Amino acid sequence: MTDRNGLLPPTLSPERTFALVVGVEQYAITSRWNLRGAARDALRFAEWLTGPGQVPPDNVRLLLSPLDPQCLDWSATAQLAALRDRYRPATEENVRNALFRELAKCDGDMLWIYWAGHGFLGKRNMILPCADAYDGEIRHLNLDSALYWWHTDRVKRGCFSLQAALIDACRVEVPRAMNLGSVDYGGGAFQNERCQFELYASRKGETARNDAERAAGQFTEVLLGELADRTMLDCIADLKEIGRRVQRRCAELRDNNEGWQLPQFIWGRDWEENSFLDDGPQPCPPAAARLDQPAWDGLGTLFADRSLPRHTYDAYTWAFEVTGCAPPVHMGLPGESLTGIAVDLDRRQGHQPDTPLTLPFVRFLADRARTTDPDWADRLNDWVERTRQRLDAPPLPPPPSRVRSAVLHLRLEPAPDGEDLYLARMWLRRDTTTAIWESEHHPLTLDQVREELVRQLKGAVHAFGAASDPDPHACVERVEFDVPFELLDVPFDQWAVPVRRGRTRPLGVLHQVVVRCPEERDDARAAWVRKWNWLQAQGGRFPDAVSVVTDHQMTDALGVDLGVGQAPACVVASGNRTLDVLDAVLEGGVPVTVWWRDGGPSAGGAEAAELAELLAADEDGIPTTNVLTLPSQVQDLRRGRVADPAAGGTDSRLALLWDDPDHTMDVRSLRGPAAADPSRP
Repeated sequence: MTDRNGLLPPTLSPERTFALVVGVEQYAITSRWNLRGAARDALRFAEWLTGPGQVPPDNVRLLLSPLDPQCLDWSATAQLAALRDRYRPATEENVRNALFRELAKCDGDMLWIYWAGHGFLGKRNMILPCADAYDGEIRHLNLDSALYWWHTDRVKRGCFSLQAALIDACRVEVPRAMNLGSVDYGGGAFQNERCQFELYASRKGETARNDAERAAGQFTEVLLGELADRTMLDCIADLKEIGRRVQRRCAELRDNNEGWQLPQFIWGRDWEENSFLDDGPQPCPPAAARLDQPAWDGLGTLFADRSLPRHTYDAYTWAFEVTGCAPPVHMGLPGESLTGIAVDLDRRQGHQPDTPLTLPFVRFLADRARTTDPDWADRLNDWVERTRQRLDAPPLPPPPSRVRSAVLHLRLEPAPDGEDLYLARMWLRRDTTTAIWESEHHPLTLDQVREELVRQLKGAVHAFGAASDPDPHACVERVEFDVPFELLDVPFDQWAVPVRRGRTRPLGVLHQVVVRCPEERDDARAAWVRKWNWLQAQGGRFPDAVSVVTDHQMTDALGVDLGVGQAPACVVASGNRTLDVLDAVLEGGVPVTVWWRDGGPSAGGAEAAELAELLAADEDGIPTTNVLTLPSQVQDLRRGRVADPAAGGTDSRLALLWDDPDHTMDVRSLRGPAAADPSRP
């Protein structure tokens, strides 16, 4: 134990200890930022302060913005229960009032600042967003500026000579599009007699993730384990050793594969403001090898005038996977050029010090370019091999193979001489695309089309040799309906398909079912292809990929607005004017749209729950909706609706427009001579 003589103020006691405790789970900016567990961690720290720490509840300013206040457990102690009616939302105003007005006027010796939530690194400051952060302004606490303010004579002389900041938050760089404004609290004359201790859950540039199942941060979990059996005075005196023990415990969790997050390393300053963890016996993670000048010269030629190819994001994430490095918590690519992405990768840390992260990135690009640009693929592979040998890097494993699924494509066109009659043609696509059936000059009703579709699906089962498969319907993964605009709202996914013993199942439960409308995109083909290419390059979980459009956002200019730029690539129509939104989507070239037939989701109904699930965020605030897997997600929701007794067996009204310009069938009219094979196999 640390010798307290000369270190702690003689008047130090729990009664002269004060704290700001903040836990932010819910953010106003978007549900994608929601961070389950942060409020619970803050409550547990307050429990330690007022329990074993014996700090009076009146000395604690507790600010919480929980996702579900009813899930907070206040029953541990009477002291903790006393805070239940006193906690306030973790807004910027409440943070400022608590830290700079209320606590600064108190007469104490020790100040604790505990924060659990999101965190970012600005150019020089640690940024902690508050619950009322929104798009136009990320309201936040500038921690570095606040700590400087507390180090000056703005705080009454002789008070709070000891201050500790314990931050369970990421320390990743601020996204380019984030508007932080300018927040500086100023200060007065610097007071040398004050000492500040800082302990962070991660090094600069690293993330600090929660365990979604346990709703707990690893840093807080380990920290509270070290604080639990110590008195307040012992904890304050031994914070440096506690920090080292937290670091060692995190390293043990990593080495034993017992942790629920990727290894995190702790950075801190002791009471003398010296860095005390970087000079310890624990090694820093090894830096990955860097590219040499010949490698950069070669990339400059290979990447010159190249737009981002398909699967760029997949290549980026695979580079982290192969080298044992955690990818950045914020989804999306770090730059808009291949060279910019390579520069980012070259600066990253990995766990294979002899493998630059750019090598597997380029290797993946080469693999995916084999069919579309074989010459470029050969040159990329040649660069990888020459660079690998020159840097003495180990061989790279092959990139994962692309999964090819079977798709049945059905095109419908109104018959020239018959109301509610249609001409139809079907194609089957897997490795190649084959025309399998056509109504020719015999118009059919939609019921007759359904019957023929069922027959063709059965034929596909035998064609693929899947008749003995436990789930023969799985051999055709998706059914795509290429239809005119007026049929977009038809519930094709609810078409009854016979299964066994006279029973039927909805088509959308057995297969992914989507609608398409490429004939309406002639005037927007450039935007359509651009948005689809951007989505493929950036990855389906890029935060800007999805835009929710409500009725009050529906204007005559919406189609023009949607067509400007690469985002959004997916629109969720949440309102009653869905057909108007669909018209704007087609005009703007947006390739993916989700909506509810017969109007938007009813308040509190099952459709609203489906919307919440589609747009949910994980514990790091990243959208769980991968746009590129929406056909599968929508099928799962349809299955859940059928299986949910609360839904009363009602049909799902969820619909999905999925217009892939890479696989568009011949759009020549079915009314003339037999249509040719697909123009885009």
